[in-house]
Amino acid sequence: MFEVLKTQGRARRGRFTCPHGTAETPVFMNVGTQAAIKGGLSATDLRTLKCQIELSNTYHLHLRPGDGLVRELGGLHKFMNWQGPILTDSGGFQIFSLAKLRKITEEGAAFNSHIDGRRIFMSPEDSVRVQANLGSDIAMAFDECIGLPAPYDYVKASAERTYRWLVRCKAEMERQNALPDAVNPGQVLFGINQGATYKDIRCDHMDAIAALDLPGYAIGGLAVGETTQEMYDTIDAVEEHMPKDKPRYLMGVGTPSNIIEGVYRGVDFFDCVMPARNGRHGHLFTWRGVLNIKNEKYARDTSPVDPECDCPVCRTHSRAYLRHLFASGEILGLRLAVAHNLYFYNTLMERIRESLDAGTFDAFRASYTDLLGQRI
Repeated sequence: MFEVLKTQGRARRGRFTCPHGTAETPVFMNVGTQAAIKGGLSATDLRTLKCQIELSNTYHLHLRPGDGLVRELGGLHKFMNWQGPILTDSGGFQIFSLAKLRKITEEGAAFNSHIDGRRIFMSPEDSVRVQANLGSDIAMAFDECIGLPAPYDYVKASAERTYRWLVRCKAEMERQNALPDAVNPGQVLFGINQGATYKDIRCDHMDAIAALDLPGYAIGGLAVGETTQEMYDTIDAVEEHMPKDKPRYLMGVGTPSNIIEGVYRGVDFFDCVMPARNGRHGHLFTWRGVLNIKNEKYARDTSPVDPECDCPVCRTHSRAYLRHLFASGEILGLRLAVAHNLYFYNTLMERIRESLDAGTFDAFRASYTDLLGQRI
């Protein structure tokens, strides 16, 4: 299922195989929260943009259109016409970020829907059942995501509860996969490490969940209020306790620089809404940094967004045209900007893999970590 092909320091070049295909790692998962990339992109577009793994969200699809309906229609792959690997998040982060009224207990989480305010309860078993109905290839365990800073005692108790929830998730996943009508009987469960920025809690929790021998593990609860250095320090601490032969996923991170630094610290999987969200606001990633296409200086600029990029947008449209689309409020502007950014991120991962294959990742890191984060 997962093979580490080569290493350079802690950085890993790998390959992940699941029922719907193979992904070369390190990999960036393109976020289609509600079975669609925000910005008007389809599954066909994702294939053109070099996407390997699509990510959708349990919380949102459970509320709308309903995981039962998706199951009835053949599962998420058929529903959105994406035949490659899919990962579904458990919904824990959305409960933390979207639900204004929520109550966490040993049994699960009670919260109000952000759509209509109705009261909903989700247990670890419910989260796994929903993801089984969706039929994703990777299901994430149900966890509590805590905003930072947070008191030590609460974080410790929450991490211990998240471990107990993971044990329940594992049992339910085994039960769901054994059902004769399982949508995807090859679905696997990834556990999530929690513990805020407290290194002792993080490491103890990672040791505990690693002992469950799951197919993969994620570092969750970061990029929620801590500094960038605190995030890196947390990854450094946890990485030593993560199984060497299992994929490692850094959830919700991040910028191109964050990704390069994450790979340097041994991470294999990444996801973030940033390329799509920033694209919809006219912020475009290039190999020389980030530009704001809405700026007046691009009004007569006939060059592509990024002369070093060979994406469909850069091959066919100018900066001046994209700026005009944004100034005119044309939806096409959002679509083209998101397409460019996703292609950039997927190409970034491609170039990281090539540098690992060639043994030149350290040089790649030195050249691009700071450069890709600067404003043009």
